[in-house]
Amino acid sequence: PTCSVRYMSNVILSGSRMAEGKAAFVFILLLFIALALLIVRCFRILLDPYRSMPSSNWTDHTEKDTFDYRIV
Repeated sequence: PTCSVRYMSNVILSGSRMAEGKAAFVFILLLFIALALLIVRCFRILLDPYRSMPSSNWTDHTEKDTFDYRIV
């Protein structure tokens, strides 16, 4: 009888180890997907930095006097 109890406990332990392994694999896969999305976003910002910036931030200087700092 003790042999079957040991066998059942080994099966349960190996089943829980498999579940932990699958959960770890899914977690690492999600981390890699998030990393890939961040890398793509960074490259898009590097290639076209003004697209992600609101237009009000980089067009305000055209409305102001460009000679504010001239020597009088």
